[in-house]
Amino acid sequence: MSSENKKIPVVVILGHVDAGKSSILDYVCRTNTVAKECGGITQHVGVYEAEIKEQMITLIDTPGHAAFSAVRSRGAKIADLAILVVAADQGVQPQTKEAISYLKETDLPLMVVFNKIDLTTENLNSIKGQLNKEGITVESMGGNVPALEVSAKSGQGMEDLMEMILLMTEMENHPADLNGPAKGVVIESHQDPFRGPVATLIINQGQLKAGELIATSSACGKVKSLADYRGKSIDQAGSGKAVVIIGFSSVPKAGEEFQVYQNLSEAEEQMKNQEVCRTSSISEDAYNVIIKADVNSSLEAIESILKEIPQEKIKINIIEARTGSVTQNDANLAQTTQAEIIGFNVGLASGVRNLLEKYQINFKNFDIIYKLSEYVAETLEKRRQPEEVRRVVGQMEVVAIFKTEKSRQIVGGNVISGQIEKGAKLDVFRGKEKIGQGKIVSLECRKKEVELVPRGQQAGILYEGRGRIEEGDLIEAYFIDLV
Repeated sequence: MSSENKKIPVVVILGHVDAGKSSILDYVCRTNTVAKECGGITQHVGVYEAEIKEQMITLIDTPGHAAFSAVRSRGAKIADLAILVVAADQGVQPQTKEAISYLKETDLPLMVVFNKIDLTTENLNSIKGQLNKEGITVESMGGNVPALEVSAKSGQGMEDLMEMILLMTEMENHPADLNGPAKGVVIESHQDPFRGPVATLIINQGQLKAGELIATSSACGKVKSLADYRGKSIDQAGSGKAVVIIGFSSVPKAGEEFQVYQNLSEAEEQMKNQEVCRTSSISEDAYNVIIKADVNSSLEAIESILKEIPQEKIKINIIEARTGSVTQNDANLAQTTQAEIIGFNVGLASGVRNLLEKYQINFKNFDIIYKLSEYVAETLEKRRQPEEVRRVVGQMEVVAIFKTEKSRQIVGGNVISGQIEKGAKLDVFRGKEKIGQGKIVSLECRKKEVELVPRGQQAGILYEGRGRIEEGDLIEAYFIDLV
């Protein structure tokens, strides 16, 4: 076999949430990913293989939700061809624009697919104009970007789409050294409770074989087993293939590049940071949380979306963020740090439920990102401590002392600013020194009990508090507001 061979093309599917990316993938691959996704929203990077007229294609499906921007960026950087899906009933949406920005950075060959034309075709020219404003000009508008109209639901135009995928990937030259050490990118990873660290890789060049030493910048190990995208065990995989491997000593970070090494010392040298878990110090003025997620891309998305929640009054403090089930160590850490455990598609390890109940630790598990975000935002609002703000309403200069008892005095004076209000708190100043503090029990003006006395009037006050008021003292009336 020649050292220069054509690798299997990698195609990434991008677009806004609910544009129909997964449905298109289902049709091409004859799978049913949509039924497996909570709420119809792709929660993880999906990697699949399809055969179109005897040509194998690797396809990457990326989530459209706003929280998964890093995942989409990663997918765009490792592909050979991009399909930008735009729903005919949606037009260009925020994640459409985001995907376009990634595509501009990577200079990937691109085609546009207008999906859901079974619903409407009236807005297609307008949508093409929207794309043109974003720098994507389709062929029918005088540009060089192919565009197809399809309905993944009815199948209309889908055969033409597959023909175009085949044509565009055949036009691109994808040389790869199939005989050299494997190199590529980690596109997904997680901690499996039974198998340990599991990583999904895209091989950019070379052959990856079972038993080889492999390393990223944060993890290394020996490949114990390889499986294809369907989970079928294989002995080796070449350029353009997606594989799931077991053997890393710790969970590598999604997005890291990997490489095969000849010996363990070379592999360990590659590692720049062996600590995969993100940790933070304990904070008493924060909402402390421990995050457990099924895979690393979910972890990225959760941490990203939590940063967008307003935190002016109280901060979200992520004590720890890991993949895998909730363990007894997580429960012990939560008890020590007074943290809540927030899970995403994770279970509880043996004995953990009893430990959570014993320590009275709150554990919430979610299967949709925005539901998790809503819960955290609501919890943050409930935990927010009201801030006391001192609101001064008026000042009075004391000119007479009428009666003095143990903790009460009746005094009179001139209101020199604002107004004096019944029920207000009082600070008493003698010169610049504060000598007393109390409240207004009752308020009179012209020998009548009133609710307030404005500036320029004389007021009589029944004062209750500490400190003796004398003639010439300044009384400042105020209220405490909670904001």
